[in-house]
Amino acid sequence: MALKKTTVMVDEEDLALIKAAAAREGRSESEYFREAFHLAALRTQRWDEDWDIPRLDFGGPVTAEEIDRAVSDGVADAE
Repeated sequence: MALKKTTVMVDEEDLALIKAAAAREGRSESEYFREAFHLAALRTQRWDEDWDIPRLDFGGPVTAEEIDRAVSDGVADAE
């Protein structure tokens, strides 16, 4: 991956938090900014085609209790 240098203006409080985290975790400040820039770039992606997300028909509305029970049962089965 080729890196290109750029200059950005950031909020002083945000920069202070990044500096503290970098010192605490032994990472460079640049590493944090590259990660943040990458996440921002990912958020801008768009797809031309529709997603093929299946529609589920449970025969009627599903209550919060039914969802809680299904999740609890699933967790219990996984153990």
